[in-house]
Amino acid sequence: MFHRPVMKTKILLSLVIVVAAAALIYGYERMSKERTAAAEGDQAVTAELKVKGGTNGEAVVNLDLNAQKLIGLQTATLAASTQAPEMKGYGRVLDPAPLVALVSDMASAHAELDSSSKEYQRVKGLFAQGENASARALETAEAAMKRDQIAVKTAEAQLVAAWGKALAGQPDLPAFIQSLVKLENVLVRLDLPSGDSLKETPTGARLLLPGTAQSVEARFLEWAATADPLVQGEGFLFVVTNAPAGLTPGLALTGFLQVPGEPLHGVIVPDAAVVRSAGRAWVYVQTSETTFERRDIALDHPGADGWFVTSGVAPDDRLVVTGAQALLSEERKSQIKLED
Repeated sequence: MFHRPVMKTKILLSLVIVVAAAALIYGYERMSKERTAAAEGDQAVTAELKVKGGTNGEAVVNLDLNAQKLIGLQTATLAASTQAPEMKGYGRVLDPAPLVALVSDMASAHAELDSSSKEYQRVKGLFAQGENASARALETAEAAMKRDQIAVKTAEAQLVAAWGKALAGQPDLPAFIQSLVKLENVLVRLDLPSGDSLKETPTGARLLLPGTAQSVEARFLEWAATADPLVQGEGFLFVVTNAPAGLTPGLALTGFLQVPGEPLHGVIVPDAAVVRSAGRAWVYVQTSETTFERRDIALDHPGADGWFVTSGVAPDDRLVVTGAQALLSEERKSQIKLED
């Protein structure tokens, strides 16, 4: 009478134990499969990745097609490009206030001379007609005129000494000065590093806006009349139409002086293709279906579409434009593993 409930309890307990054991076995098997899959996934990127040194010390990465697909690697064929020869310079947007002061002094001197010249002519006419003008009054008027002539020449010389003949001789100097005051135009000074020099007059310049790859064109005005005490290199003045740039006085700029000569030959390297490490810039060039060679390039000629490069890569090279950073990361990982 009391055995049936006990039997039922034992049967239920056995069923619970069996179900729990089955769940544990299933969970263990699933976990093992997930670990295996994860390990295989990791190996898919790195197992077939081999790194060796090239003839010039560059790294050559071997990456199978499956791994390339996993990291989303894409390449593009480089096309030939040309660019006018340039020299890199550094400078700033100039404050027009000192120039405005000198031009104002020169205008005042001209006004004084105009007034004293008219007075001299008036007194001279009276004296010639024997009217109420003494010889002393004539001498005084002539002395005032000559004094003002000297003042005009002095003001003009000061302007030329500080800013050069080309600026002082602008066709409509007052209107030009007003455009500088209103920041419709700005004056930019670029200096070459000490030791660099130009034998020919630059034809213009490209100015890089801080924090962007955007550049604006600058019109060459003249060689700077004075040397920068810090740079001690050759200086050049340029005029920039300010509407698209929004340049303000004192802003530091990097510029590329365009000089006469044969154009440079190279390629445009997209910025996305460039990886940076240890203070250097690199790109990966596909040399076969599964090999990629890391090459050093110089970022000396920035542009809106990337970098104009004259060495390290060439037209028709297949450049990694997506996945270059992943290649570098995997290359670094393989080197760490080899060291371990």
